[in-house]
Amino acid sequence: MSLPVKFGVSTWLWTSPFNTETINLFPKIKSMGYDAVEIPVEYPEMIDAKKVKAALQHNSLEALVCGAFGPARDLTHDDPAIHETSFTYIRQCLDLCNEWNAGFFGGPMYSAVGKARMVSVEQRKTEWERAVTNIHKVSKMAQERGLQIALEPLNRFESDLINTAEDVMRLVQDVNHPAAKVLLDGFHMAIEEHNIERAITLVGDKLIHIQVSENYRGTPGTGQTPWSAFKKGLEAIHYNGTVSIESFTPEIKELAGAVCIWKNLAPSQDEFAQNGIAFLKKLLSDK
Repeated sequence: MSLPVKFGVSTWLWTSPFNTETINLFPKIKSMGYDAVEIPVEYPEMIDAKKVKAALQHNSLEALVCGAFGPARDLTHDDPAIHETSFTYIRQCLDLCNEWNAGFFGGPMYSAVGKARMVSVEQRKTEWERAVTNIHKVSKMAQERGLQIALEPLNRFESDLINTAEDVMRLVQDVNHPAAKVLLDGFHMAIEEHNIERAITLVGDKLIHIQVSENYRGTPGTGQTPWSAFKKGLEAIHYNGTVSIESFTPEIKELAGAVCIWKNLAPSQDEFAQNGIAFLKKLLSDK
């Protein structure tokens, strides 16, 4: 059975941070057979939105927009000023979504990536309530722009708040806003989920985006990910969104350090992208 999915790839596979010049990757991405390009917005001020829009149109690529959430963008922080900084950044990203006709803004926007600590039950409850309150505000911001948000669980080494499909569904239910949806990433799922098929079906129609790489962040199809379970889960919920490859290059030292990639995961980043989409198309769309 083939799924009516589209295929995307993150520019993080080649470079970071995304800026206006990164559009030079778009012709290559299109030539490899991708339908969409995932744009990770680290610094909105480095991006000429209109030039990017023109390049997307010229290359017949759809845009997917994801965020980067470091310590200064933490909606669970003790300092409300940090919340305001986060809201300002998220507004900029939502405006880019509108400029590029992207239907949602995705990422682990509930907290800062790398915030992994052993804290008290009381502190955990306080931070959870902040996440719920602030993600509700973000959901309203998205809805006002005709958009949705896609909340992404991270593995335990990158977040102590939301690690599994069950966690993110509890957050979505507590936020209780129609714009609050879910993004699942196969890399994090391979670490945290007992059963990938069950995790996908648990999220169900809240799932609006999928990111994939292998269990070791490498090329899809070359590791230990249970891809048949992945496919069964997507079939069960009739998923028809985009499946997007997200991994990173060790050549960009700051990003590589943040995601703990110390060596090349493929002979080249181009081979990673080419072999990855070939595997995914065979798996999911029989192409």
